[in-house]
Amino acid sequence: MPHFNYEKRAYQKYSLVGGGDEVGRGSLAGPVVASIVILNPSKIDERINDSKKLSSKTREELSDLIKSSCLSCSYGIVSPKEIDNINIYQGTKLAFQRAYTSMEMKPDYLLLDAMEVEGIPIPQMSLIKGDTHSYSIAAASILAKVYRDKMMVNYDKKYFEYGFNKNKGYGTKFHFKSIEKHGPCDIHRLSFKPFALAKK
Repeated sequence: MPHFNYEKRAYQKYSLVGGGDEVGRGSLAGPVVASIVILNPSKIDERINDSKKLSSKTREELSDLIKSSCLSCSYGIVSPKEIDNINIYQGTKLAFQRAYTSMEMKPDYLLLDAMEVEGIPIPQMSLIKGDTHSYSIAAASILAKVYRDKMMVNYDKKYFEYGFNKNKGYGTKFHFKSIEKHGPCDIHRLSFKPFALAKK
């Protein structure tokens, strides 16, 4: 279960400790979305956990709660075309940079899930499976997941053939069959398999 121990240690030296996580890195379609959040240390909901371990309803409830009670939060979005141009690893870093830049109140120390971002000019700690160890990273994972899921549901209205409202762009059996039948749409990442293989 997540805890606040890493944040407590950082608060001994720093004033504002943030957590960051991303969603959509392994998706075949849609953007990658990163979120950074500075939780209010006096308002931690113990239901906060890795977004993948929560129901959709609980994620949405917690997302609203986190946004209303945190000190600051933001999102960074990188489009499929940008991902194709710079690759998903650099695209993920760019999403974090955009999230940090857009924050009204910025952290001076950042906990990240299995990543360090050179473009963010503050001390950082990379935690493997950070969303299972840190409330701040887990909260960021919830914000990013809820935000991106809503984007993909909206995309489904335009590209309904691919089932984005259910698979959120990930490579399900139905999604692969839809790609075989209809080909890629405007939000597919053409640098990813199976598209990159089809070009060879």
